[in-house]
Amino acid sequence: MNGIIILFQFPEKTDHGTINKFMQKFYGQDSTSCNGKYRYHRHGFMEDIPHRKLLRGVIILMKDDRDKVLDFLGRYSLTCHVREVKLTPEDEEKLGQFHD
Repeated sequence: MNGIIILFQFPEKTDHGTINKFMQKFYGQDSTSCNGKYRYHRHGFMEDIPHRKLLRGVIILMKDDRDKVLDFLGRYSLTCHVREVKLTPEDEEKLGQFHD
């Protein structure tokens, strides 16, 4: 079975605050208060889309989800590369558990 790999990166001089805010919106984030008493989760866009995160800025997903993800990434000044790839059995298992 084939899937899609998307590689994305910010322009070279993008400040870390901008990148961190994007990552929170894209992947989500678990946070705790300073004293550790409160815990909460910021929901991320990719939490609703089955994917494998290989590295920061490198994800594998099903072909059906390609346009949704590229639309989200298109809102930012990112360089994106998209290729069709053959999924490994591990990829198929991880991605397939959401698509059955």
